[in-house]
Amino acid sequence: MSKRYLILADGSIFEGEGFGSRATTFGHIVFNTAMTGYQEIITNQIYHNQIIVFGAPTIGAGGINHDAYESIMPTAKGVIVRDVAEVSTNRQKRMNLNEYLDYHNIPGIAGLDTRALIRHLRKTGPQKASIVDFPDEHAFDQLNATVLTNQQVAAVATPRAYPNPGTGSTVVVIDFGLKHGILRQLSQRDADVTVLPYKTDAEAVLSLDPDGVIFSTGPGDPRDLPASVIELMRELQTRVPLLGIGLGHEIFALANNAQLIQLPFEHHGTNHPVKEVITNAVLYVPQGAGYAIDPASINHDQLIVTHLDLIDDSIQGLRHRDYPAFSVAFFPDSAPGPLEGTTVIDEFFDMMETKDRF
Repeated sequence: MSKRYLILADGSIFEGEGFGSRATTFGHIVFNTAMTGYQEIITNQIYHNQIIVFGAPTIGAGGINHDAYESIMPTAKGVIVRDVAEVSTNRQKRMNLNEYLDYHNIPGIAGLDTRALIRHLRKTGPQKASIVDFPDEHAFDQLNATVLTNQQVAAVATPRAYPNPGTGSTVVVIDFGLKHGILRQLSQRDADVTVLPYKTDAEAVLSLDPDGVIFSTGPGDPRDLPASVIELMRELQTRVPLLGIGLGHEIFALANNAQLIQLPFEHHGTNHPVKEVITNAVLYVPQGAGYAIDPASINHDQLIVTHLDLIDDSIQGLRHRDYPAFSVAFFPDSAPGPLEGTTVIDEFFDMMETKDRF
């Protein structure tokens, strides 16, 4: 491995050893505190145009295997680790992390003090970063001049409908950057799933006669999406049981006149404690979000807060008072992460089974 450098828009420079691709890359930098599940994280489309810093001391010991993909083509812009494992004894592995990143043209840096970097990012918040060969003035000029797209969903969501067949409940998933973990959870419950593009309309959704609709996870700021997406949510929540996840949760909030605020630093990890308000039960769940709901903007005659983050009190779940519709900011598919959040999927299926009562 040869020397490579991570440079930040605030002028900071971090030196390490390059692995993966030798490409120069630009992206927003975020940190993830998960101790396991690096393959699921790297292939999660919420990390489109982002450079991921892993808090775990060693990454790569499990290799890359066919059971842990969250998308077919990863779109992260870089991977930063303290130590990268070059050898794996995992019998399921098909290649190591270095080979995988090189194949997908994603650069990595190992050997950084990731704890110091994460402390720095907790203070500075979101910013642009670049992985380069030389941290000179030209590299910083390029970084400062780079404009990152705000059309992330358009880059990663499916352009056409496709099925994930089953013989149970009929579920339509609106794709904003769908995690495969959601499809796995639906398959385990034998759902008959159709995935639709995010630019679909209510007529196309309802023509499939769904028992329920899911607005999926995805990258970016939902306020950059077409206004038709908000209108789609407003229409469907009155017609069919509905679940919003991640970006879908934020769309659900906007559709019901709540507002978003940017988090001081993004939530990324698998160990976030979330309280279920009605029971006081604590769930440990995976999260990946840069925005939260402004508590002051919620109309409590319309929406109920169902989940709260125990670290910063951010709103992690909402439910409509009048319609069979609810949402969660965290990922209930446990890919990766604890299984506790999958109760949300069970609740969605219970809602579909009793939808005629609403």
